[in-house]
Parts: sequence; structure tokens; C-alpha cells
Amino acid sequence: MRRRRLDARSRALVRQIAAWCLHYPDPELARRMGLLRESLGEIAGTDPAQHLRHTLDHLAGTPAQEAEQHYVEVFDVSPRRGLYLTWYVHGDTRLRGGALAELAGLYRAHGYRVGGGELPDYLPALLEFSAAERREGERLLGRFRPAIEVLHRKLDELGTPYAAAVRAVLDVVPQQRERDAVPAQPPTEQVGLQPFSLTLQEGRR
Repeated sequence: MRRRRLDARSRALVRQIAAWCLHYPDPELARRMGLLRESLGEIAGTDPAQHLRHTLDHLAGTPAQEAEQHYVEVFDVSPRRGLYLTWYVHGDTRLRGGALAELAGLYRAHGYRVGGGELPDYLPALLEFSAAERREGERLLGRFRPAIEVLHRKLDELGTPYAAAVRAVLDVVPQQRERDAVPAQPPTEQVGLQPFSLTLQEGRR
């Protein structure tokens, strides 16, 4: 069966749903489950919809405490499976600090900030931004595609349902000629990184 192609709006919808799928499974996510499932209908018959449904089925069918524990074990135990994408390129170095500042500046330039005490390279925040600012967002995600590919590979090796959500993201992230390379071993220089007061919140002037 031939899969339908996604237009810009549908690709943005995939990224928005994926952003929620990759958030910590808190009560707010539980309240949005019905809307997220309903939104899949707009991209029915596509590979991203199938991948996202797999993750949503996991979230809907797993008791809250078990879902929270699984999320922590997947994303918080090892930075090699973390959702903070600049780490894959720069590790904990001064170069990473510069990359984080650049991202925060980009959000501000478009009238956004990331809330919840998250860093600006937090994948769900990047996905939310790319859903709102489609052209700039796709370009930005294209830069981070190598890191997202590494994340997907690690999640797939673990066998977690979250791998499917990241696969859906890769389905709608363009390939770019100029991309930040992902080293086999991220640099280990330790620096103090102050978290940005950033999930994504609109603050247009």
C-alpha cells in the first residue's frame, strides 16, 4: 500500500504530537491523550502516525507510576539516551554552553521561551518550536538530525516504545548538507551550565 505524503502542516502536527509523547508522563499529558489520539486522524495512513500511535498506546495502557519509572530509566539514567541534543555533539563543555545560548537567543528572536526549567536543546521544546515556526524549525531540526539518529538507535536497542516517537520525528526531519557531527565519544570537559528558564511558552510582544 502506498503511503500518503505529508505537507508542511501535517509535518508540523507530527512534531507537535511527538513533543507531547516525549514529555514526562505527568497528569497534563494524561489529560491530553484524547486530543493527541484524535489528532492522529489528520495524518492517518502515514508511517509517522503508526509510530506515534505505538508510543501513545504505551502511555495510555501503562499505570502512571510504572510509566514514570520507565521514562526515568530510559531518559534520565544515561546521557547517551538523553533528550538534550547538544550533549551528543559537545558533551559537557564550553562549546555546549555556547550552543545552548544560541538556541535560547533563537527562541527569543521569535518571541518564545522554554519553561519548566528545561534547557533549550530539550527535544520536546525543539519540536514544539518547529511546529509553531515551520520553516525555521525544520532547518533547526535538520542541524540536529545526527543527534536524533543516535538517540533513536539507543532507544531502539533498549526496546522502549519511545523509540517509535523518535522514529516519527526522523520521518519529518529534513536531511541537510551542513550538520553538527556527532563524535563517537562526546567531549568530557566539565563546566557549570545554568539551566535556562525555559517547555515552550509564547511571549510575543
